[in-house]
Amino acid sequence: MTDEELVLKAQKNDEASVNLLLTRYKHLVNKIARSYFLADGDSEDILQEGMIGLYKAIINFDPAKNVSFKTFASTCIRHQLQSAIKVSSSEKNKILSSAISISDSPLDEEDGDLEIFIPSSLPSPDDKVLEKERFKEIKDKIIDTLSALELKVLSLYLKGYSYQEISSLSGLSKKSIDNALTRIKNKLAFLKNN
Repeated sequence: MTDEELVLKAQKNDEASVNLLLTRYKHLVNKIARSYFLADGDSEDILQEGMIGLYKAIINFDPAKNVSFKTFASTCIRHQLQSAIKVSSSEKNKILSSAISISDSPLDEEDGDLEIFIPSSLPSPDDKVLEKERFKEIKDKIIDTLSALELKVLSLYLKGYSYQEISSLSGLSKKSIDNALTRIKNKLAFLKNN
């Protein structure tokens, strides 16, 4: 059966067709996922997001659009990975990832009640000024450390572009982009200690 025929069966709740398509296209997910990095995640998280994108492609594919399933699946996988990266790096998720349980809080020794301290989530004006200064220092160090080409590649990479998209935008080969990102990683290792 062709991919398109399997998709039509899968869309009619044929679980065997869904599983066959997921298996058949797992190599494509792996190939695309290698170009992405998820902060606070590992390669399995990226692969899982890619498989979610593949599943969405199976559910939403429309043969009337005159595009092959493989092309549509590639697009859905990339979009899912880019969305996951944007969500994981968004400000609103920092609160959840840095939260602590109130069950870990100490009991008030006098009356045995739970003592809850709720710090203000709003930074003080001093904190804002210090953060801006620190950000400027780090930005200046990065600009001084990286070449113009490396800055361009880093900027596109941080915006969530894949190797293929960076290649198209910069005119560089994927291998050159990979080499540039490796150099960037090595040059910016000092940021881990700051």
